[in-house]
Amino acid sequence: MIRVLLVDDQAMVRAGLRMVLSAEDDVEVVGEASDGAEALRLVNRHRPDVVLLDIRMPGMDGLEAARRLSADAAAPGILMLTTFDEHEIVDEALSLGVAGFLLKASSPEQLVDAVRAVAAGSGVLDPAITRHVIDRFADAPRADPRAAAALADLSPREVDVLRLVAAGRSNAEIASVLFLGEATVKTHVSRMLLKLGLRDRVQAVAFAYESGLLTPGG
Repeated sequence: MIRVLLVDDQAMVRAGLRMVLSAEDDVEVVGEASDGAEALRLVNRHRPDVVLLDIRMPGMDGLEAARRLSADAAAPGILMLTTFDEHEIVDEALSLGVAGFLLKASSPEQLVDAVRAVAAGSGVLDPAITRHVIDRFADAPRADPRAAAALADLSPREVDVLRLVAAGRSNAEIASVLFLGEATVKTHVSRMLLKLGLRDRVQAVAFAYESGLLTPGG
């Protein structure tokens, strides 16, 4: 059972999240908080697997809560809820070890899939956020010979998958481009990340530019 804590200052938003997640047999909402300070207390009390954390809240906001939670080695996975106009804080949140970002406008299916992915130790990025990360690394590429050498550890198919992941493609889109099943794509993504020692798709974007696999405008 995946234990989830909901953190948002809007009661109606929390109610909607609870309704969606509580309908799943493998998810349990163990608590709700309206700000970061309350979230910290409830994390200590309930020890959730995933914290669904809003960014902008009165009092202690989501970034500060994420910073304090991440200081604990036993911290839960943090999935941050964001809107289209909050990309400027993505870099700071990623540096704190946040596991993923999901737009508030995402579908119920995307929400459930994201919670499951974070609980399993994977990273999650909404495609709109992925675009921001791609643009940042494209604007400031960093050549790293060690990263380039690490590409040799990948199979040709895994290189194709890495290139498409770094281009912001979803697993379904990659499956369509490469004429593969989506389950096969998931396997390739997992193996690629494991071989390169990467945590998630965000790090894969950075690696693709650092290794020279992708170049600005390429």
